[in-house]
Parts: sequence; structure tokens; C-alpha cells
Amino acid sequence: MRELLSIIVRLRATDGCPWDREQSFASIAPYTIEEAYEVADAIERGDMRHLKDELGDLLFQVVFHAQIASEAGQFDFEAVAGAICDKLIRRHPHVFGSSGSLTPAQQSLNWEEIKAQERGAAPDPQTGHLDGVPQAMPALMRAFKLSKRAARAGFDFEHAGQTADKVAEELAEVREAAEHNAQPNASPANASQAERGVSPKIFEEIGDLLFAAANLARKLEVDAEAALRAANTKFERRFRGMESLAAQRGEIFAKLSLEAQERLWQEVKRGE
Repeated sequence: MRELLSIIVRLRATDGCPWDREQSFASIAPYTIEEAYEVADAIERGDMRHLKDELGDLLFQVVFHAQIASEAGQFDFEAVAGAICDKLIRRHPHVFGSSGSLTPAQQSLNWEEIKAQERGAAPDPQTGHLDGVPQAMPALMRAFKLSKRAARAGFDFEHAGQTADKVAEELAEVREAAEHNAQPNASPANASQAERGVSPKIFEEIGDLLFAAANLARKLEVDAEAALRAANTKFERRFRGMESLAAQRGEIFAKLSLEAQERLWQEVKRGE
């Protein structure tokens, strides 16, 4: 750890690396997010060799941010490590204190109560239940978090069936909006919603549908972001399987009819 800290100091020195010297919190934030995703990817693939490397890359991001803060006289890496140590001890009184053992459910409730105490015993009238959910979160993950915060305040369906009904309701509204909207013209992939001719109503209803789906995932205790990543991986695997089968048979996948492509899809599914 000392060697890693000395390396970042050297990189940021006046005679260090020009690229590292010119970085700021804002400029390296995207890299921090990217490294976190690469850690998650290595875990999902069960790739321990790459997980070790990716954890190192993520740790370097933490050290990088701490060094920039240290140079500005704000805090250093030792303060970062000390703060998380204090927080972990404070939030685990059943381990480091005398509150006794707790079930996972009790611990989760206790954790939230301690967090609330940390924010201040007296409620701030200017603070809402949704405050503190980062805007920069992936939209699906943020939807999950927002609905979870709302549920803590009592704004929630009683059971998952009602939440599923809400998804069906939102889907029906998407269908209705689509029926009243003319087919948009083909536009560049980087065109805005308006440039593509997408109806503002359809845009809004699709958002509502996705939010409702994320809320249903929360109600069923499913990590919506992880579930969608898994679905992406499954789709990619099956699509590549279709392309492979077509190539083995001397066919060009993109030139097959939709019916022929669907038969390949079903064949790949059966093979799994």
C-alpha cells in the first residue's frame, strides 16, 4: 500500500507524468465508474485472475482521488481509510459492541436506523426521503433506489401482484401512445429523440414502463441492474449462437427471413 501511494505521488509530481498531472476529480470520475463495472464483469464471468487485476485498477482510482484531495489540502488516503473503518465499526454494534447477534433482516433495519442517526437525530424539513440518490447512477439502478426510498416512507404497493399490475398498466399506455403516433422516419443513431420523430408521449410512457419494471424487481427482491446484465449476456450468447449456426450451414444470417431467424433462435434455446 505504501508503494502504491508513493507511485501516485511520483506520477503527480512536477516532473511526473503529464497526463496524470492534469487530471481532476471530474476528469477521472468516468474511469472510476468504468473500473467498477470491470470488477463486476470479472465477478460475473468467474474470472479470478482478471478480478485481481480489476480490483487493483479500482484501488488505484481511490488512491488517485485521495491524492488530488491531499494536494488541495482537503484529505488524504489515510483519512479515507480511517473514515470507512470508523463507519464500519459504528454500523456494526452487534459485532464490535454489546448489542448481541442479529438476523440479516434485523441487521438491515438496524443499518438504516444508524444511517438516519448519522444524518442527524432531528429531521431537516428541507431534506426529503429521496435526497442523496446520486444523479450519475445508471438510470435503472437509480429507479430501483428511488422506489426503495419511497417505500421506506410508506409509498409502496402492498404486494408484488399490484406492482406487476402497474407494469401491465404502463405497457398498455405505451401501446396506446404508439397507436396514435406515426412511424418515425429512419434517423442517425446519435439523433435526439425529437430528430428521430419520437413522440414525447411515447418517450414518457416508455420511461414510466421501465421505472415500473424496476419497482417490480425491487418488490420481488431482485437486483434490477444485475438481472438486466444477465439478460443482456443471455441475448448476446443466443444471438452469437444463431450467427454460428447460420455460418455452419453456409447461410448469411442477416439475409435470412425473420421466420428463419426465429427458428434458429428456438434451436439455440433448445440446445441450452
